[in-house]
Amino acid sequence: MPHDERQLVYSTDGNLPLPAARKGAKPKGNAPGGPALPEDGFVRVGCERRRGGSVTLVYGLSESEVHAVAGDLKKRCGTGGTVKDGVVALQGDKRDAIIAYLAERGRRTKRMGG
Repeated sequence: MPHDERQLVYSTDGNLPLPAARKGAKPKGNAPGGPALPEDGFVRVGCERRRGGSVTLVYGLSESEVHAVAGDLKKRCGTGGTVKDGVVALQGDKRDAIIAYLAERGRRTKRMGG
């Protein structure tokens, strides 16, 4: 039988083995779908445009405080929001109010983006 140089790219057959993980590959960081953020004690507050509106994202809160802080921020800013993968997402550009809230509680913050 001659040597076949074709390589299978995709198959729905569940019997094929999965490729091995690359050596030295690291898991993604704490930013969903984005770069890993440093664990330096700062809470990072940024704003992104999504689906025609702004979303304020808060990174760097501990797992024990993220839900309580999210609830307080939603009440203080008067807007909706959610917690996903340890990141608080609030509707609208609320960076100034969030940074003021965190400063009142003695948290060090960094503003992400412009």
